[in-house]
Amino acid sequence: MKKTYVITGSTSGIGKKLLERFVSDNIVFAGYRNDKYINELTTLGAIPFYIDMEKSESIEKAAEFIKSKTDKVDTLINVAGCVVAGVIEQLPVEKIRKQFEVNTFSHLDFTQKLLPNIGKVINISSMASFGIFPFVSPYCASKRALDILFNSMSLESGVKVVSVKPGVIATPLWEKSIELNKDAINDCKNYEKQMKYMVSNARKNGERGLDVNKVADLIVKIDSMKNPKDSYTVGCDAKFAEILSKLPFEWQNKLIRFGIKMKMKHVKNTDITGIVCTS
Repeated sequence: MKKTYVITGSTSGIGKKLLERFVSDNIVFAGYRNDKYINELTTLGAIPFYIDMEKSESIEKAAEFIKSKTDKVDTLINVAGCVVAGVIEQLPVEKIRKQFEVNTFSHLDFTQKLLPNIGKVINISSMASFGIFPFVSPYCASKRALDILFNSMSLESGVKVVSVKPGVIATPLWEKSIELNKDAINDCKNYEKQMKYMVSNARKNGERGLDVNKVADLIVKIDSMKNPKDSYTVGCDAKFAEILSKLPFEWQNKLIRFGIKMKMKHVKNTDITGIVCTS
């Protein structure tokens, strides 16, 4: 029996892999922001829909489009997201608002507009939800807020919500994050070494992170379960972050400060201007 899926962020990374897994035997509404993906999504057999996670009117039109085509969504998979990084004392607050708009509020808004037609919600959260990663704290906070708000929705309404918290995954998100945060990276007085490390580490993550297929495999398995758990952690680094988050806050901070100190010993204190070269 065919099921109906709605997937945001379906043009790359986890979203694209999930689309490929589900589309052959089901009805899949695939969210995109760039028109260049329409033909590709259609050829795969999906029903493309435009959605810009920063614009409420776009979210409303996307929900209206889906409801005009179906009266039931078996599984909504909220994948779309971005990473805002930088030094908090220097990072413009409007950038942090953008982080929450894309990673948190947009998914809540979209989900609300599709209720009560949804059978199950699967959110792609992150090990960052455990909240112990300096210089990407807006991302951590947005994912934590996503988990808290949707958990409350589940408790209040009874709709099943599953949070999937992967560790570092090899996806285009990392290279995109460098481009998105180039101003904060290149204008970070007194934190040049830290930002140089962040850029280098992001590029390494994009190449050596967990295979995205492993995350897709888990989500497909979760979707097939009658009674899945409320939360799943994927990857050794994510499991370690989960354990670390259970320690007293002061202990966490001491361990993190020590870790940063050790990593910075291997970074040359040179100007980083020009290292952001994506286009």
